[in-house]
Formats: sequence, structure tokens, C-alpha cells
Amino acid sequence: MPTPPDRFTPAFGLGNPHLQTLWGPLWRTTTHLDRQRERLWLDDGDFLDLDWHGPHIADAPLVLVLHGLTGSSNSPYVAGLQKALSSQGWASVALNWRGCSGEPNLLPRSYHSGASEDLAAAINHLRATRPSAPLYAVGYSLGGNVLLKHLGETGSGSQLQGAVAVSVPFRLDQCADRIGQGFSRLYQAHFMREMLAYIKNKQQKFLHDGHHEGLETLAKLGSLENMRTFWDFDGRVTAPLNGFRDAQDYYRRASSRYFLGEIRTPTLIIHAADDPFVFLHSLPQTSELSDSTQFELQAKGGHVGFVDGTFRTPGYYLERRIPYWLANAGPE
Repeated sequence: MPTPPDRFTPAFGLGNPHLQTLWGPLWRTTTHLDRQRERLWLDDGDFLDLDWHGPHIADAPLVLVLHGLTGSSNSPYVAGLQKALSSQGWASVALNWRGCSGEPNLLPRSYHSGASEDLAAAINHLRATRPSAPLYAVGYSLGGNVLLKHLGETGSGSQLQGAVAVSVPFRLDQCADRIGQGFSRLYQAHFMREMLAYIKNKQQKFLHDGHHEGLETLAKLGSLENMRTFWDFDGRVTAPLNGFRDAQDYYRRASSRYFLGEIRTPTLIIHAADDPFVFLHSLPQTSELSDSTQFELQAKGGHVGFVDGTFRTPGYYLERRIPYWLANAGPE
């Protein structure tokens, strides 16, 4: 494969960070894939749904793909990457976090930005399923934060040959502030609607299934009204459902920036300086990164955007850059 340029150049007319951010969910043509779904049962009785794509070959490189907040395996950037990986003969598995595959999960607890134990369970499962396959992981936004946290927690025991994290909210507290400013408040409103719907759908399932203990746990959250910010939701919902004292405790324990120095897996981080979810001062300094980490800061790209080419024939930089980097990330 030819070496793609390290520098991203946005498509003409799509230089604005919000156009970059919104292009995928609003205007990108749907990528249709033939995938096989597998349900992974977790030790606590809950489940994750995994969507496989690509060659069923024992030693074909395998990439675990992690979506972002309120996303799923159907998110355009996930399906696009799976298609790109398949074209170079690689297999991939798109993980749906708890309750994100179109069916509410079975426990009151939710997925969140620090759920590295669920990622570890998925990695262990893939290692057991295809022990001969080189294993990699790619995470976007929330998924990238979970991935970097896992890499830091496990050090040389990550079980991954390489990893890529895109548009990561390195400091969750600061990102909760950033998304409440200016035009980004529209994203905040969207996320609030989706996250509240996630909880309400779970309530309806528990009611239908007669899951009284689960209903009692959700009832203890109190009213779900008047939640407008991430601080509101994470303080009143995420923290109590997932064992954190409050939003600040959750943000401190789950923010990937505090784990970066312990990463020992070859890792690429791709970020845009104009990301409307992340302050520039939230990005890690070079001194915080381990020797195994490569940080590519692009001037433009928005949040999980990176749309190049032309307006009529858009291209997707991440779907060239990530497969190329992974193919060259192994030990020398």
C-alpha cells in the first residue's frame, strides 16, 4: 500500500469543524456490510453484542472497533473502518457497549467512559476465540478513552499488538464544560436526549420483565427531568449506577489522560485541534506520553470527522490512515 500523507486536508467547503463533525451522521452514504452477531455473556450476567466482519481465517489480523457515546456498531465511522479493513484482508469485530446494540442491557448499570473491564472481557474472549490472530483495537471518542485507560491499566499485558484512539475526551470534566459552550450546546442537547432515552428504555424493559430490583435501583435516581448538562447526567445517573461518588469522582477515575504514561502497547492517537468537544488545554503534553505512543494532532478534522476529497466525492482519511498504521504497528 502507498504511504498515506500524515497530514489531513479537509475537503473544500468542509473546513468548518462542525461540518466535519456532522458530515458522517447526517450526510454520509450508508455503508452496508455482511456481519455476523455474537453475544458475549459477562461474568455479572449482562452481555455485549459483537458484530464480526471480514475473513474467517484463524490467523488473519483481527481488529476490535469501539464506538463512541450514543453510537453503535452501525455508526458510520465503525462500518466504514470495518469495510476498509476487510479490503486489506483483515477481520474486525465491532463491539456494542452495554445497551447499545438495539436492545437494553439486563442490569441497571450502564456503559460509560471508564468501562475498561468490559473491554478487557471482550479482548479476553477474542484472544480465546482466535488465538493465532494478531489482535488490535481502535476506539473513537468514548471508545478511545476506554481503550487508552485499558492500555494504561494493563501496561505490557494489554494483549494487543497495536491500538489507535481517535478524538479522545482526555479530561472528562473539562470536556463536560467544553460541550456546554457555544454551538457545541446543540451536541450536548442531542446527547442528553439520547442518554435519557437509554435509561427510559431500560426502565420499560425492567417493567415488562418484572425486574423489580432493577426498577428499584433506577427509581432511586429520582426524577430524570431538568437534566441539561453532562455534569447533571453524570452526577445523577452515571455515577450512582456505576459505583462512583459523584460526577467529579467519575471524571477523575475514568479520564484517560491520567493513564497515558503507563501505556506499553504501540499506540497512535489522532486528534483535531478544532475538535468542538475538547479544549486544547485538555490534550496531553509530550511529557505525559509513553515512548510507545505516537500523537498526531491535525489542524482540522472536527470530532471523528476527517472528511477529505471533495464535496461531491468525499474521502475518509481515518479509513486510510488507521489500516495503514496498524499494518505497520507490529514489532520490528
